Amino acid sequence: MSHWEHFHHQADIGIRGTGETLEIDFEQAAIALTAVITEPARVAATIAVPLHCEAPDRELLFADWLNALIYEMATRRMLFRRYEVRIVDNQLDATAWGEPIDTARHKPAVEIKGATYTELYVQQIEGIWIAQCVVDV
Repeated sequence: MSHWEHFHHQADIGIRGTGETLEIDFEQAAIALTAVITEPARVAATIAVPLHCEAPDRELLFADWLNALIYEMATRRMLFRRYEVRIVDNQLDATAWGEPIDTARHKPAVEIKGATYTELYVQQIEGIWIAQCVVDV
């Protein structure tokens, strides 16, 4: 049931996560974010980085979550492979596990500039959560 995928959007890339819970949904979308840059299996989950986000609704929380990850990747020069997300009352606390970028091994394809509100969507349909948006590359 849980999975991630990309979808085409002109010059940018759409990411989508699905899961049985909102937390799993956000975790899967984060893997899709990593997969825009490199194959997630190439990333070792050795260093834990805590993250916290708050927003007035689920859609904005999702965009803030992705932008927090993008910020951590850029400032720490890291990639992440594994995520653990907890959401209570539109507050997200998470841990992302990854490692410093190794250009030779990770072969980064692009640099993500940010998550956008384009096609931003977080909904539960027939018991499955779906979260998606377009990221600017």
